[in-house]
Amino acid sequence: MAVASKTRNMLEGLVREGSFKWLLGKKTYFDEEFEEMENSPSAGKNVIPELSPIANLVVRRCSKILRTSSSELQESFNQEASDSMKQPSRYARNFLEYCCFKALFLTTQMTGHLFDKTFRRLTYDMMLAWEVPAADSQPLTNVDEDISVGLEAFCRIAPAIPIIADAIISENLFEVLSSSTGGRLHFPIYDKYLTSLERAIRKMKSNSESSLLAAVRSSKSEKILEVDGTVTTQPVLEHVGISTWPGRLMLTDHALYFEALRVVSFDKPKTYDLSEDLKQIVKPELTGPWGTRLFDKAVFYSSLSLSEPVVLEFPELKGHSRRDYWLAIIREILYVHKFISKYGIKGVARDEALWKAVLGILRLQAIQDLSFTVPIQNDALLMFNLCDQLPGGDLILETLANMPNLRESDHENDFKGGSGMYSLSALDMVSNLGFVFGTSPKNSNESRIPVGEISVGEMTALERAVKESKNNQKKVISAQATVDGVKVDGIDTNLAVMKELLFPLHELWKSLQSLAYWDDPRKSLGFCLFFSYIICRGWLGYAAALVLMLLAVCMIITRCFSEGRSVPEVKVIAPPPMNTMEQLLAIQNAVTQAELLIQDGNVILLKLRGLLLSIFPQVLSHSLLLVCPKRSLDLLKRLKCGFNSQMR
Repeated sequence: MAVASKTRNMLEGLVREGSFKWLLGKKTYFDEEFEEMENSPSAGKNVIPELSPIANLVVRRCSKILRTSSSELQESFNQEASDSMKQPSRYARNFLEYCCFKALFLTTQMTGHLFDKTFRRLTYDMMLAWEVPAADSQPLTNVDEDISVGLEAFCRIAPAIPIIADAIISENLFEVLSSSTGGRLHFPIYDKYLTSLERAIRKMKSNSESSLLAAVRSSKSEKILEVDGTVTTQPVLEHVGISTWPGRLMLTDHALYFEALRVVSFDKPKTYDLSEDLKQIVKPELTGPWGTRLFDKAVFYSSLSLSEPVVLEFPELKGHSRRDYWLAIIREILYVHKFISKYGIKGVARDEALWKAVLGILRLQAIQDLSFTVPIQNDALLMFNLCDQLPGGDLILETLANMPNLRESDHENDFKGGSGMYSLSALDMVSNLGFVFGTSPKNSNESRIPVGEISVGEMTALERAVKESKNNQKKVISAQATVDGVKVDGIDTNLAVMKELLFPLHELWKSLQSLAYWDDPRKSLGFCLFFSYIICRGWLGYAAALVLMLLAVCMIITRCFSEGRSVPEVKVIAPPPMNTMEQLLAIQNAVTQAELLIQDGNVILLKLRGLLLSIFPQVLSHSLLLVCPKRSLDLLKRLKCGFNSQMR
């Protein structure tokens, strides 16, 4: 009784002090749960002093799912967690993650969990609690503001449910979902996303259970991911050579199928296999009437199995978003099979990789249905597309390929999520959604991946690889922005900038010319004697090396003495503005000067060729006369006669 009274007093004090007011602007389900928590006979077992109010509510819900008490969960965590996880500064958040992962593992095994509004709210509240896990955490919002979730919380909790996000694209997905709300995710948008994701799953189920490609899919158990061209107003056009056919296009997790449209039915489907190593090329393409390249609305596909490439066109009134979407999902399936082939992935690990790609396409379909005002980068929401573009993406894929083997020996008994230290895998998620995908809802332990992508209290190898790659991408973007910042418009302005940048070389050239023309005889004589001595002693190579060493020393000295100082700016006197006609005339003059330089160069080369091949008798005569003036007269006459006969 004393413990219960003490706990009740603590909860009442939290309410009096306004600890819940940042969550509650009015009567909500938080109030009801708090009242239930306060009046419960086991209130003492449901409150963890180290946790914040919202974290206590989330842990209490997790304990209900796991059919245990919060205090028993805490005891279990204290026994299983390492000492580093139980440090006071990290204890609350690590314990919260532990409870969330255990509850999610059990909840996702229930039929229809994704369509349950309670499950959706639970996952969102887990993100809320993750942001303020400790009892001394400061509230993130005021009373009058709506509750919202930040990037870090979303990227930590959402990938624990592979159908919602994964560790590679979670940051990009959050940016899309929060694009209209100032970088914070609100529950209505999150709920709409999960609702749209539910529709995408139902659509996939409907296509997979239909008679589409029934004979073709029976051998590989392929799953139809997308279908287009069924509406006559939005056909898909296949261009092969000079022939064009409208038809229906289907994408599975192994291949691309096109069925040409006949009078009342579709023709036998053509198969473009994406799972075999056929040196496939998939890229955007331009099309137009009579072979003209006017419209950027097509996908180019070629492989070793085709005698000539195929162009698939996706007509639409404006833009090319339809083509971009299909290009991204086709590449995603192609890239995942290249990933499987490159690392020799087999068995359940291969199924895991395929389902990661499939779930990524389902998430992209859900985002497409939400119709955001900002343009959607399809590649950024598909993990294998993204890894193909990110600097260091190959390291991410290598880490992903090794993940099933990294912990398999250490977690042979973790198939049932007993430890709770890791999130569940994509294959477990798919197995638990068996009623959707037509797979067996229960698999043996041999058909499961032990762990997922998220680990309690630490970053997994995959998360570290993704973070490093994202940091490198920021550096590349910053460098590109610097390059773009120094670009100017106008040929006259660019020539002025180039002239200023080449000013040191111009001054050096003027100095060398002054020495060559003997403007100052003393300097020219000293220069000649110095280099003659170096050449005679055979020190030319050493001199070149010495010059390079002096340049390196100058760079080091400049770096040391200019550290902390601003970089000197390049000051260019801008030429007077030129209109379009003047710029065209300037370009024409530049081309004329370049032509004259090329002509002079050709003349010099022809002269050298004539000297080497002794084509010109006049030149040869001078040489022979210098060597043998008497005996060369007859030879000169013969060469002259031979040269004149060749000219005729």
